[in-house]
Amino acid sequence: MTTQGKPADTPVDVAIIGAGPAGLTAAYLLSKKGFSVTVIEKDPKYVGGISRTVEHEGFRFDIGGHRFFSKSQEVVDLWNEILPDDFIQRPRMSRIYYEGKFYSYPLRAFEALWNLGIWRSTLCMLSYGKAKVFPNKNVKSFEDWTVNQFGYKLYSIFFKTYTEKVWGMPCDEMSADWAAQRIKGLSLWNAVTDGLKRSLGLNKKPNDGQEVKTLLETFRYPRLGPGMMWDAAKAHVEAKGNAVLMGHSLKQLAQDAAGNWRVSATNADGETIITAKHVISSAPMRELATRIHPLPQSMPEAQDLNYRDFLTVAIKVKSDDLFPDNWIYIHDDRVQVGRVQNFRSWSPEMVPDENIACVGLEYFCFENDGLWSSSDEDLIELAKKEMAILGLCKPEDVVGGAVVRQEKAYPVYDDSYEDNVATMRDDLEGRYPTLHMVGRNGMHRYNNQDHAMMTAMLTVENIEAGTRKWNVWNVNEDAEYHEAGDEGAQKVVAEEISEDRAAALESMRDVPTRIEEEKSATRAA
Repeated sequence: MTTQGKPADTPVDVAIIGAGPAGLTAAYLLSKKGFSVTVIEKDPKYVGGISRTVEHEGFRFDIGGHRFFSKSQEVVDLWNEILPDDFIQRPRMSRIYYEGKFYSYPLRAFEALWNLGIWRSTLCMLSYGKAKVFPNKNVKSFEDWTVNQFGYKLYSIFFKTYTEKVWGMPCDEMSADWAAQRIKGLSLWNAVTDGLKRSLGLNKKPNDGQEVKTLLETFRYPRLGPGMMWDAAKAHVEAKGNAVLMGHSLKQLAQDAAGNWRVSATNADGETIITAKHVISSAPMRELATRIHPLPQSMPEAQDLNYRDFLTVAIKVKSDDLFPDNWIYIHDDRVQVGRVQNFRSWSPEMVPDENIACVGLEYFCFENDGLWSSSDEDLIELAKKEMAILGLCKPEDVVGGAVVRQEKAYPVYDDSYEDNVATMRDDLEGRYPTLHMVGRNGMHRYNNQDHAMMTAMLTVENIEAGTRKWNVWNVNEDAEYHEAGDEGAQKVVAEEISEDRAAALESMRDVPTRIEEEKSATRAA
């Protein structure tokens, strides 16, 4: 391991836990503004978190698939600044696999009618009409919300199987917040009318005889995968004299009497201590709670936060290409795979051999369950078997493979998560005004990459201002369906913290001092 920049034990302005999109965005912007920064990352090799790109024998794998699209102009500008010359424009194509047939996504109306058949399509529309006339007025679960939006028939075909694969729990036990956040703005009526226009070619506009491409049809992508972005960000941070410590896991986080942070991190060579005025954490909230000393009052709520883990089985197949899609959603309970990526469709440069196709089968699991604990060899055999069941390739054509595991990939939206996050947020923000939680796991919110970056960008502004000017928890709260709209059409949307909340946070800052005073008084008595 090589670490550039200042020695790890040098006091810094900001210590950052995690070198994913949120952590490295904060490190990049703080470095640019002249702050001293040290980042710790437990992965010994890769930065980028779930947005990293793994390399195996010259082949590159995107962990989950990451289109570079954002409605935030600030995020788009930052992407272009960090990686100015390495974006390529790629065609967007996704389909749903259901009962041996493929459905374009977004919907193409005539294709869907043909695949489902007139009878089933009629039942879907009748079910949708019933949901609109007699909606469930007591919406609590993902199932309640989705049935209200699309009707039970469409929900059972296009949402239930895949969603339960992803989360490993029944849809009627998942919070409606998940659907409201991830499907918000996706209207069945709009999907049908847009599908009709696509099917009839009416979505074309005159532009020197060419079709105007929308963001639903093309997207930008780094030519060597999303990890290219975060490798570049890391290099920029180190070029400013700051440090990114790879292979370092957070051990303990504590404040001294002066309010400075003491961050203890361990690696193969022992322990490193970092002293900082501020800490930015993108570590999972549950993990952060166990590392803070003294343990927070919200520890019980933190321990109730749950996560879904994820693994990709990448296989190399003797073929020019298996399918043209970026990925295919698998709505089929005969197999465990949830989604299949085609890495060449993301970028041809990720697959160096034109005679070999490389695809990634995505499996959603819990850490240490049967899938997670399986050997790489067994997982590759499972992938070969399931590709054959789906009719996507023959097992004998597979010439190699690799497995990539990603723990805590998805914060779970169960029926108690919102209260648990709110309790922990109030506890930690109230006690520690210089502790900042950012990113997907740092805030236990299923944010996209650009939303995670926004939380870091606003946190940097808060640190620079010396106060919590912006409420970073508001980022993505009112976001529309993330596959629609115009790139860079908005400024970052976040509310300024209200005076009442700021006063409440201020009143909580001396809680640790009051507790110590009470303990001292008790001992004296």
